[in-house]
Amino acid sequence: MQTEKVVDYIVNWLKDYAIKAGVNGFVIGVSGGIDSAVTSTLCAKTGLKVLCIEMPIHQAASHVSRANEHINQLSTRFSNVEKTRTDLTPVFEAFKGEVNLEGEKAIVDMALANTRARLRMTTLYYYAGLYKLLVAGTGNKVEDFGVGFYTKYGDGGVDLSPIADLLKSEVYKLGEFLEVPESIMKAAPSDGLFGDSRSDEDQIGASYPELEWAMQMDESGKTATDFSGRELEVFKIYKRYNSSNKHKMNPIPVCDIPSSLM
Repeated sequence: MQTEKVVDYIVNWLKDYAIKAGVNGFVIGVSGGIDSAVTSTLCAKTGLKVLCIEMPIHQAASHVSRANEHINQLSTRFSNVEKTRTDLTPVFEAFKGEVNLEGEKAIVDMALANTRARLRMTTLYYYAGLYKLLVAGTGNKVEDFGVGFYTKYGDGGVDLSPIADLLKSEVYKLGEFLEVPESIMKAAPSDGLFGDSRSDEDQIGASYPELEWAMQMDESGKTATDFSGRELEVFKIYKRYNSSNKHKMNPIPVCDIPSSLM
């Protein structure tokens, strides 16, 4: 990958899209992870207004410190970057107080995790409307089109996706080039939706390098019969997520009414 040229291409794409849309710039939720760090830096390089928002909900201290480190670094490097913090913990707790929390704990916990992501999406669009900005997505190719590792209408609810054609390994290459803080470059990827330090690999059961391999194998037409051992295990994990999360990755089904009934 020609990293510098890819960076320039994305920055120009972002700027051109924003200008044609008649907006002032971008708003991004900064989590302390590599994807949001790279996305926000790419947006900053456009020279347009960039609003970085930290939105903690019972967040792990390490996530908060990395997010703040990146936001402070970015606002120092780029005069067009602004920052704000919206503590959504009270909103989340108020929501929990109004809904039914009975049922299997794992299912309730997952529903609440997705609620965190949707509260953040609502916050981003509030500020987007307030300042005439576009919500920049932070999903990479493996998450968005491989395993569907995101929340529908949560972190999946965005206006444009600048890094969704890049594998996680390629996002890291951009991060190094863009001088993303070392603490973020070395941190284990995590969605931060459970208020603890569990990583994406803990949840999925495979690392991003393994998922990238499985995605490439699947796209080349390989099947489970082609593998054994850990490769077979990883391939099955990938296929399971890819299949079960199609509802996120495919367009919303529309019931087309036959003309004979109209």
